[in-house]
Amino acid sequence: MGNTASRPRSRVPTSNAENKKDLARQETKRSTSDTTLHNGTAAHASPKTAIKKAEVQKKLPKDFLWGFATASFQIEGSTDVDGRGPSIWDEFSRTPGKTLDGRDGDVATDSYRLWKDDIALLKQYGIKSYRFSLSWSRIIPLGGRNDPVNERGIKFYSDFIDALLAAGITPFVTLYHWDLPQGLHDRYGGWLNKEEIVKDYVRYAKVCFEAFGDRVKHWLTMNEPWCIAILGYGRGVFAPGRSSDRNRSAEGDSRTEPWIVGHSVILAHAHAVKLYREQFKSAQKGQIGITLNGDWAMPYDNTPENIAAAQHALDFAIGWFADPVYLGHYPAYMKEVLGDRLPTFTPEELKVVKGSGDFYGMNTYTTNLCKAGGSDEFQGNVDYTFKRPDGTELGCQAHCAWLQTYPDGFRALLNYIWKKYKLPIYITENGFAVKDEDSKPLLDALADKDRVEYFDGNTKAVLAAVNEDGVDIKAYFPWSFMDNFEWADGYGTRFGVTYVDYETQKRYPKDSAKFLVRWFKDNVEI
Repeated sequence: MGNTASRPRSRVPTSNAENKKDLARQETKRSTSDTTLHNGTAAHASPKTAIKKAEVQKKLPKDFLWGFATASFQIEGSTDVDGRGPSIWDEFSRTPGKTLDGRDGDVATDSYRLWKDDIALLKQYGIKSYRFSLSWSRIIPLGGRNDPVNERGIKFYSDFIDALLAAGITPFVTLYHWDLPQGLHDRYGGWLNKEEIVKDYVRYAKVCFEAFGDRVKHWLTMNEPWCIAILGYGRGVFAPGRSSDRNRSAEGDSRTEPWIVGHSVILAHAHAVKLYREQFKSAQKGQIGITLNGDWAMPYDNTPENIAAAQHALDFAIGWFADPVYLGHYPAYMKEVLGDRLPTFTPEELKVVKGSGDFYGMNTYTTNLCKAGGSDEFQGNVDYTFKRPDGTELGCQAHCAWLQTYPDGFRALLNYIWKKYKLPIYITENGFAVKDEDSKPLLDALADKDRVEYFDGNTKAVLAAVNEDGVDIKAYFPWSFMDNFEWADGYGTRFGVTYVDYETQKRYPKDSAKFLVRWFKDNVEI
């Protein structure tokens, strides 16, 4: 999941233990058979959108990949099993006050033990592809280029990939989804040390290419570097929790460290891509890229300053990473604002960085109305709001303060990315957390009307972008396959299309899962 802590929250999610007692009784009232999953009667609430029915008649091509997404730390648990080493998220989430509900990722959805059941459910859903991430510290417990490889970690992921393929599901693999080995953070500061981290990351990538590349044909080097840098080293709300705010962090410099970290992540990504292209691509015939988060930015009104503010927001949220990777330079506005705090690439580095992606990996959730004159440097000195000048809201409010439904913005962002970077787009995350879902009785939580409405609008936006606008979209991975450990939110924020009872680890398909399975079945060529 993406930037869950980038905007303030209105409340701390509450627990739902009292509702869990009736799960067994309620389960008998609800069918989760293949027939129900493919033909169920989930609500079809139409969002307020300009997308017309005439625009969505043509189906997506046969090779369009669709499925669901997860991340290792959010689902696996078993953090000290079979040789896995600690990650920065183990340390961070176990520190009192770092997660909203005070809980950590030691168990999560227990998918390290229950992975066969998870694949069985994915197969039941009928998905074509599954996006998941590898745990660096499960594969190389200490993380470094001279540290030993954990063969039990290799075997776990190898068996998992084999089982996916046997189920007819294409693996779509993320190498790094935020869980840096704690050993590298302790040894030299992790992402703050460009020289060391790039070498260690490239070695980790090589181990993965060698172990899994004969079967994995879709690689993502990094998930959401903006979150790594800003939330981990700027705001201090994600691991490793560094910031200038001494009430939050004992160490850190929010004025400099995020930009150093972002630079290191870009270089590590680019050198891993270089390695893959030089040593593995010809034989393995896969694709490799990076996935970037970023939401659509709309001017609050038509004044010149707010029109400029929307572009400034895009520069800091998306251009920071996309411009170097695809165009070979940082955005001019970032250079203007940050000056010499923004690192520079050497000519040799730029040769490696520019063009280091076979596609554009896109994580996006919402749209922001943008006003000039803000003071948040991480947002490009732009203020965000969901409230229009007439007082109305953009869309349905999610559990997270930073997220509302707005499919027209999703379509606009797809067009913006396609026109600016001119590469095929893989939508690697897109999702919605229903308000107060964690405190609802099971049957009410499964009837996730607001999430169905969100995906109803966004799937139509994808079809319209492809058929009407000519955007080249290759895949769509809604977030998430199931409820999970939602980083600093703990377990109270639920993004899954599958409900997880954390006391029993039982999985229950929500109406949104049924809607999406049926929608893709109806709208992708066979």
